[in-house]
Amino acid sequence: MNPTLVLPVGTRIVTRVEVKTDAARALRAVGAVAEIVAVPADALHSYRVRFPDGAEASVRRREFSIWSQYREEAAGGPYPLIDHELFARHVIYRCVIGSRAYGLDGPSSDTDRRGLYLPPADLHWSLYGVPEQLENPVNQECYWELQKFLDLALKANPNVLECLWTPLVEHTTPLADELLAMREAFLSKLVYQTYNGYVIGQFKKLEQDLRARGEVRWKHVMHLVRLLLSGIALLRDGVVIVRVEEHRDRLLAIRDGSVPWEDVDAWRLDLHRDLDAAYASTRLPERPDYEAANRFLLKARRSAAQIGTAP
Repeated sequence: MNPTLVLPVGTRIVTRVEVKTDAARALRAVGAVAEIVAVPADALHSYRVRFPDGAEASVRRREFSIWSQYREEAAGGPYPLIDHELFARHVIYRCVIGSRAYGLDGPSSDTDRRGLYLPPADLHWSLYGVPEQLENPVNQECYWELQKFLDLALKANPNVLECLWTPLVEHTTPLADELLAMREAFLSKLVYQTYNGYVIGQFKKLEQDLRARGEVRWKHVMHLVRLLLSGIALLRDGVVIVRVEEHRDRLLAIRDGSVPWEDVDAWRLDLHRDLDAAYASTRLPERPDYEAANRFLLKARRSAAQIGTAP
C-alpha cells in the first residue's frame, strides 16, 4: 500500500475491518465489497464508500484493500515474494552498459549492470511463475528472464542489443557464451523502425519541454543522438557500436548543455537522413532469425529441466 496515494472515485474496495454504516450504525463484516464515492484531501483522512445496498460509511485507507489487489492476495498473488538472492544465483549473463560502456562516464557516473537469468524449471513451472524482470535500483541492476530477453532482442530493443555487444562483460556461463556467439541472429531491418521511431517521439517531447519550461534534460538529448549514431553503424556494418569514441567530445558537449538546441537539432536531422540512407543500402535481413532464437530457448529450458537449476 502506498500511504501517500489518494485513490480515485469509483475504485472498488474490500473492507479489512468491520465497518459501521451511517444507516442504523449497522456493521459490515470483514471482506465486504464497496465503491469509493468521495475522496479525502489527503491520504490521512477518511474515504466515503458505498455498499451495494446503498448504505455508506467512512473508512480510512488502512481499513480496506483495493478489490483487484485483494483478489490476487487471496489467490496467492503473481509471486508472493521476489527473492533477489535466490534468482541472482541463476544469472547466466551479467554486463555493464550505460555511460561506462559508452565511454561517456565521469567521476560520478553510476555502474549500470544488466543481464539475464534462467530460472530453475521447478520455479518456472510453478503456479507462481517467475518475474520477467528483476530490478535492484540501489545497485543499478536489472536482469531479464531468458525468454523476455530474447523477445526484446528480436524486437531490436536498443538496451538489450547493447547488452550483447558491450565490451564490459562481468560474468557468463557456457550457455550465455553460446548466446553471444549467435548474437547476429537478432539483427534485422527492424532496427531502423525501432531506433528511428523512438528518437523522433522523444525529440517531440523534448521540444514541448523546451517551449513549456525553457529547458531540456541534456543527458537524455545526448543519448538520443548517440542512439542514432549507433543505428546508422548497425545498419551499415551489421555491428552494434557501444563505445562512441570519435563522437565522444561532441556528445559530452551536448550533455553539458554547451551546444545550442538549434545545432543539436540540425545534427539530429542530418543523422536521420544518414539513417535513411543506411537503411536503403543495408544488408541486414528483413526479419531476425526467430528459428535460431527459439532453438536456443528450447535448449536452455531443457537444460534447466534436466538438472533442476539453471546451468
